[in-house]
Amino acid sequence: MKLDLLAIGAHPDDVELSCAGTLIKEATKGKRVGVIDLTQGELGTRGNAETRAEEAKKAAEIMGLAIRKNLKFRDGFFKNDEAHQLEIIKLIRKYQPEIVFCNAIHDRHIDHSKGSQLVSDACFLSGLRKIETTHEDKIQEVWRPKHVYHYIQWYDITPDVVVDISGFISKKVEAVKAYKTQFFDPTNSEPKTPISSQNFLDSVTYRARDLGRIIGVDHAEGFTVERYAAVDSIFDLI
Repeated sequence: MKLDLLAIGAHPDDVELSCAGTLIKEATKGKRVGVIDLTQGELGTRGNAETRAEEAKKAAEIMGLAIRKNLKFRDGFFKNDEAHQLEIIKLIRKYQPEIVFCNAIHDRHIDHSKGSQLVSDACFLSGLRKIETTHEDKIQEVWRPKHVYHYIQWYDITPDVVVDISGFISKKVEAVKAYKTQFFDPTNSEPKTPISSQNFLDSVTYRARDLGRIIGVDHAEGFTVERYAAVDSIFDLI
């Protein structure tokens, strides 16, 4: 199965919070969109690996994903090394995405910046012919995504690219709320966390509204890039 767009996150819910509007919009337009979660989020204060898996499955249905996989790397302790890179390379070569989204380049959670660099490195290495990988006992063809974009998470990083997601914010919030153990729920008796407050849940919408305001639309999501984003014509910009 070839994907047009592959979003990779260190934890289940990373992509929902940061780029679900863009994923939903592209899936609605007929693009094949997938998500890979690096870990099960098992070190999270609330919920556990099993509840996170069920929540991720529900969120995938809401977003209209073609595939969602979890690599089950160790939450908090995965590394940017050869073994982890090869696991991602195998999936990049399997799904051959044109575009990859990955974690913020710098963020509050240590897994986010680690995941960001890990995925970025794997995307580059995936294009090297002398790195041999196999799938179902067959040698894989090399593949390097055309673009790698980093979504924005806890910190307010200035974006290089802003995507209009007007009309998709409600669906994005619905996907976020699929993670009932993680986000605001006054009936949940588990310990409070930085992401379990009403304020944090509200921030999903008001951040999108503010980015939208800046580019003259209702709602938007921002990304940073590793190389210049090019357009065929200046009129492609809105």
